[in-house]
Amino acid sequence: MDKRPELNSEINPKDFKEFYWLKKELMAFCKKEGLPVQGAKIEISNRIEVYLKSGKIISTIRKPKVTSNFDWANAILTKETIITDNYKNNENVRAFFSKELGRNFKFNIHFMKWMKENAGKTLGDAILAWKEIEIKRKNKNIKKEIAPQFEYNNYVRDFLADNPNLTKADAIRCWNIKRQMRGDNVYRKSDLKLE
Repeated sequence: MDKRPELNSEINPKDFKEFYWLKKELMAFCKKEGLPVQGAKIEISNRIEVYLKSGKIISTIRKPKVTSNFDWANAILTKETIITDNYKNNENVRAFFSKELGRNFKFNIHFMKWMKENAGKTLGDAILAWKEIEIKRKNKNIKKEIAPQFEYNNYVRDFLADNPNLTKADAIRCWNIKRQMRGDNVYRKSDLKLE
């Protein structure tokens, strides 16, 4: 088994790519090397990879300039209200959706993402989207999507699905060995032999 190298400016980009790094390790490297530390783990990893390959420092991507000044906190909201580029989740929006969808309404990650990505649509469209998201969320036959940057969560879920007789502690033990190794961090049945 290859020993996990130290994360420093001398690391080979291939080695960097083939080992697992915690976000805090990536951020510490960025601070030491003068790279921006903002962003999701995937963005930070990509920034480091470019730096290691070329020495170039990529700045953080600026969000597009907001053009709307719609007052989401105080406006009277209807199903015809257009979702603007300055949309914000707040108590006024929560009250509107709770009135339209009932006590069970909750903001969830998928719905908040939908709202951010659908400027120009209406709150009526958002109501339909929330209902669709809820149907999928409640369906036990649909495997819940975990974003790729959450490698640990994906690993543990897949480990437990493949080994219902084992525990989360068993999954974590295998994960801790696997993440120190070269290669991806996807669960495989052969990981049970790592211990």
